This record gives sequence, structure tokens and C-alpha cells, in this order.
Amino acid sequence: MSDQPPRVLNDRYEIHRRLARGGMAQVYLARDRSLDRPVAVKELVPEFAVDPSFVERFRREAQAAAGLSNANIVGVFDWGEQDGTYFIVMEYVDGPSLAQVLRADGPLHPNRAAEIASEVAGGLGFAHSRGVVHRDVKPGNVLLTKSGQAKVTDFGIARALSSPDDDLTQAGSVMGTATYFSPEQAQGLSVDPRSDLYSLGVVLYEMVTGRPPFAGDTPLAIAYKHVQDQPAAPSTLIPTLPPGLEAIIMKLLQKKPDDRYASAEDLRMDLGRFLGGEQTVAERDAALAAVALGGAAAAMATTMQPATTVGAAVPAVDPAEEEEEEKKPKTALFIGILVVLLLALGGLLFWFVNSSGGADVAVPSLIGLTRAEAETQLKDADLVPEVTTEPSATIAVDIVISQDPGKDVTVKSGSTVNLVVSSGIETVELPDVTGLAQAEAEKQLIAKGLLVKITPQESAEIPSGTVISQSPAALVPVAVGSVVELMVSKGVGEELVPDVVGQPLAQAQAAIQAAGFRFANPTQAASSAVPTGSVISTDPGGGTSVAANTLINIVVSTGPEQAKVPTVVGQSEADATTTIKFAGLSVRVVPQTVPAGDPNAGRVISQDPVGGKMEDKGSAVTITVGVAAAATTTTTTTVATTTTAP
Repeated sequence: MSDQPPRVLNDRYEIHRRLARGGMAQVYLARDRSLDRPVAVKELVPEFAVDPSFVERFRREAQAAAGLSNANIVGVFDWGEQDGTYFIVMEYVDGPSLAQVLRADGPLHPNRAAEIASEVAGGLGFAHSRGVVHRDVKPGNVLLTKSGQAKVTDFGIARALSSPDDDLTQAGSVMGTATYFSPEQAQGLSVDPRSDLYSLGVVLYEMVTGRPPFAGDTPLAIAYKHVQDQPAAPSTLIPTLPPGLEAIIMKLLQKKPDDRYASAEDLRMDLGRFLGGEQTVAERDAALAAVALGGAAAAMATTMQPATTVGAAVPAVDPAEEEEEEKKPKTALFIGILVVLLLALGGLLFWFVNSSGGADVAVPSLIGLTRAEAETQLKDADLVPEVTTEPSATIAVDIVISQDPGKDVTVKSGSTVNLVVSSGIETVELPDVTGLAQAEAEKQLIAKGLLVKITPQESAEIPSGTVISQSPAALVPVAVGSVVELMVSKGVGEELVPDVVGQPLAQAQAAIQAAGFRFANPTQAASSAVPTGSVISTDPGGGTSVAANTLINIVVSTGPEQAKVPTVVGQSEADATTTIKFAGLSVRVVPQTVPAGDPNAGRVISQDPVGGKMEDKGSAVTITVGVAAAATTTTTTTVATTTTAP
């Protein structure tokens, strides 16, 4: 390992190793010295750093993501530049991308795929509520924590909905990844949140089948398929796929945005219905579509066979059987007529209820307008504005962030339209921390959402470790996330303990010795955040002012805490999952079809790693669970035989 000290950006972010490289940026694992935590630093590659348009897009990425604080979105903490190097500081997610998982493991269990999709939908829904469309939803931009939580990252080509005139991402430009394009993206048309839902549908399709719905030799060929071709039903590739999840996927992959889910929240709720064993909205919509397109026979088949796989072959009827069929009572016809009459009655009732109010009014587009402009437009349309405010680091004061109902939604005159208006950057009053111990001062500032920079100063009057002064001064309003510099006394005749956390032991010992201190034999402790053989902490801690020749105690990482893998072969899926999670490990379920009546149905057939092996806490144990062969074919044959029998 190199003895060269790590590169440091803006005297704060200590660069350790590269994690990934994308088209325009590289991502590094780094340590935030001020807050003593691991972070990910994304640097614009040098060849793009000289291009003002790329730099601007990079800055827009930071702006778009900075205000998105959500459990399912990778947080953005800072943005800066040093010597021509532009960088963004982000939350470090210690886990693989969804793309890596799919490459390594292939298709996911339908329930696991639905869980990931639900969490991604939660993150996207939050971004959409803040006026941001991601525009590049793909497996590589979904990160999975060690506990399995999904987080959306890389809003690099995100477009603020409140900035329709953005010349960097205007309509007519094609941006994103061709495999996961929405049809409107592929055509260079303007996009809205439903474009992200289509892309998520592509990702969900790939999660359950192991491949995306469309492939081609060139991005142009793939984009053409998104616009013109219908995807194959995923059940043609995975016959055991639950119909409810398939219906969700096919609804997401509709060519027209209006035919998809109206919002990410609607999608998330439908995924919840699937996971809870309930009928999904997508299934209901598919059944209604079958009535409209296939008539009474389709409606009857859908009603009689709710478990039949979408896209399953229909048994052929030979001419003799068909002739016999003509002689039978037309039960299906009567049922079909009844269904049509009921639907017509429902439509009539809907018309009656909705015609009893005022005139229909289309809600105007208000996002990006000033509050006064939006209120005027609503009043002119005979609608009632109801305004709430919330802070925003990216949207100017008094500008509309979101609206409910959305634009072009038809409502009755006199209806209320809810507006969320920006109150600007959130500020706090800077407390006076002079005279406090450094630890207490940092605690107070961090509690207010501020960042802290420590600058040691010699002082014969102020006790060591006490704040001498601060900048900015106390009682001044500052933006949340601002850096507050604290000048801290280091006494006289004392030296500062070097901050060696994260460094290899030999390098840390050399730095401690060079600073005039002694070090004791290191103690060891488990750590998932610090690499094996590197320093977790010192006592006294880095930045502490102590007398020269003081003994420094060092704690060194032995790597992540280990857990013993339990043996779960033969257990039910539920019991095995509980046992594994109790041991401090996560679970990945792989279904394996077994014959109907097989005793392994619903039970663990095999596991990887095997029981008794030691693994890092939080790592995944893959269990293969028997799934009884679907009775779809048998059910279909029985119904067909009953229908066509003389």
C-alpha cells in the first residue's frame, strides 16, 4: 500500500479509493473529516471539467438532489470545486447496485422484486412531489444497502419541472439510457413523472425475468422498439410469475402515459396490494380491458380463471366441437349482456353524480409560477387556491413547487387546488458557542443542520479544547448546511493529535510518532465502515490538544462483525427467514419449481452459504425454496373441456 497521504478536497474530504466510473464522472470512497463519517465523492472527469455545459449539468445534478431528503434517495451533502476539480459529496451506500445483483444472481423472487420496486417508487414519488423527474431510472442507479433497502441515485440528467425553459434538457433532446427509455423519451418529447414509471416498469420486468423487454444492436434500434413494439408478457419467460405482478408490469409499460399509473404513489400502493395478497388495480383494469376488447367470452374466462397466467395459450376447438357448441344454450352470451348492462348502469350513475355539481374545469399548469400568478389563474378559472409553504434550496422564494390536482385534471368549478410554494432556503439563527467545549459546540451546531470546521489556535488564556471565536458571528441567520468555522484553543506548549482515522495502522503510527507522541499496542474491534487493518479511533482523538510525548491508544478494525450462518434446509420459508435475520444476516429467496404434492413445496431445499460458515453481518444468505408447479394448465384444460363438451 502506498505511503502517500490521501488526497483531500477543500481541506475536508479525504479521498481513499475509487468505487465506480460513469460516462462523465468518477465516484470515490472518502471520509468527511469534519463529521468523521464515510461519504461518496463524485468527481467530474477532467476531459469534461473544461466544458462549461457539462460543469453546469453537474451543478444542476447537485441542485436537483440536494433538496431530496428521503430514505429511498441517496442524499447529497455538498458541492464544490478545487483547482478545476468539480465534485459532489453524497451519502455512502455500502452495498451493490441492482445491476450488479442481477448480473450475479439473475432473476429475483417476485416478492423481492416488488419490494425493491416499491421502495424505488417511494423515492421517485418524493422527487416528483418536489418537481424533479429522474429521467434515467435503471438498475445501475438503484443501490441496495446491506439490509436490502433500495436507494435511487444519480439525478445527473434530472429535469426540474419548475424550469420548463431549461436549455440544457429541453424537449427535442434525447437523454437517458436507451434500454430503459420511455417512448416519449425515445422520441425527444417532453417528459413528466410517468416517464420514470415506464422506466421503472422496464427495471421491474428485468428483475423478474432476468432481461429487459427490448434489446437491439444499437440504441436507436432499442428506442424504436420502445415506441413501436409491444413487450412480450413476462409470464412467457417465467410461467410461475404471479398474475398480479405481471399486470402491474404491463400497466407500467403502456405506450401512452395516460394508460400508466397516475403517480408513483399509486404504483407503490398497488405493489403493496400484490405483496399483501390482494387483487391489484392493474388486474382489475386488465379485466375491464378484456371485457371491452374481447366481449362476454373474455369476461367469463377472466372471471372463471383468475389464476391463469397472462399470455397462456387458449386450447384449440376443432370444427366438430364448434358445431356442437352452436347447439348449446348461450349462457356466455347472457352473462356478457348482463356485464355490459351493469357497466352501462355504472356509467350512467357516474354521469348523474358528476353532473350534479358545477361546470367541468381543467386545472391549469401552475408549477414554476409565482404565488400571485397561480392564484390569479385559479380564480379566473373559478377555482379556489389553498397555499402552504415549504423551504427549498433550489426553487426561488414565492414560486410554486407542486400542485394538487395536477395540470389538465378536470374538476368541478369552485373546487380547491392545493399549492405548495417555496419559502426559499431554510435558515437558522447561528447560536453563540464561544466559551463552550469543542464537543458541545459541535453538537449544538450539527443539531441545527450546520457543518463544522475546526481551526486550532494557541492560547495562553483560553483552556485547551475551548471555542475562542466563531465565523460567522453568533445570532446571524445562515442557510441550513452552511459551514461554521470554530477557532479552538490548543493551549500553549501542546500539540494536536493527528487525525488518523481510516488510515492503515503503519501509516497512522508513523504520523502519530512524527507529531511527537507515543503509541501503545493497538486494540482490535469489528467495523463495517473501516477497512480491515485501518484505524477506527484514537484516544485522545484526532484534533485534541495534549502535551507532547502523550501515549495515544489506537483501535484497529478487524473488518465487519461476523455472524454464524444457521442451517435452515428443510424449514418453511417463513421460519428460515426469521432464523437467518435473527442471526444478523439478510435473506434472498430463489424459487424452484417442484411437482405438485412434493414435500419440499414451501420449504428450503438448499442454502448458500451452508450452515455453520462465518459471514459478515448483514450479508445475504440465499435460500432455494420449493414452489409447487402451477395448476394453471390443468385449470385451463378443465374449463375448456367443460365448455366444449357435448
